[in-house]
Amino acid sequence: MSEALRVYWQPGCSSCVKVKELLTQLDVPFEAINIQEQPEAFRELAKRGIRSVPVLIRGDESIFGQSLNDVAAFVGKTLNHQRLPVPELLQRWTYFLGAARALITQIPDELIDRRPVAERDRTYCQLSYHIFQIADSFLRSVEDGMTDTREVTDAVLDHIQTVPDLVAYADPIIARHARWWEKQTDKHCDFNIETYYGPQDAATVIERSTWHTAQHVRQLDHVLGEAVPGVKSRVNPDMFAGLPIPQALWQ
Repeated sequence: MSEALRVYWQPGCSSCVKVKELLTQLDVPFEAINIQEQPEAFRELAKRGIRSVPVLIRGDESIFGQSLNDVAAFVGKTLNHQRLPVPELLQRWTYFLGAARALITQIPDELIDRRPVAERDRTYCQLSYHIFQIADSFLRSVEDGMTDTREVTDAVLDHIQTVPDLVAYADPIIARHARWWEKQTDKHCDFNIETYYGPQDAATVIERSTWHTAQHVRQLDHVLGEAVPGVKSRVNPDMFAGLPIPQALWQ
């Protein structure tokens, strides 16, 4: 009998939600281990040199959960998913960055340093700038060759504390993102990217970045709509179609 599959995760992590949903859809049994509730889980991951989640572990083997194809292969399954064309993905990604910027401008001062959900130690401010950290990390990867982009996506930006700070952070990233795509001659992005979770084809990384961004924009749209009377939704639900976005909003 093969050893049990364990999935290490934390609340508010979009990739964690997606990986657990994917395994359930593939009918793969697993034990979900919330690293925020089980301190011993940190010791297990540290022993293996792992410092981020989601991670799947079975016996002596482990794999990060960022690539859905890699996750499926790790458990002996094959994904049946038709990825959107890269130009369509970039259009969606650009849309979600703009939607995030519009939502950010509606965050009241009294909410900026509060948590939208109690289970995750992440404030409205941190959730907001994380959306743009995703794009920043991608650009640093394709433009500068950065491999471990967690230095960007996991960074705590203490200097960002207000809505104007958020906008000042977001706008240059939105502009860089647009410039990169405009200059990209290969619109199919038929090249590989070295990532901390292994070599990946660029189209797969772009798809992941797009749905990852979309999920956090979806979260921000939802919590602002609940917390702020009269706030205007900035998200067209049709823009989620065709993306492997999680079904659940939070977990």
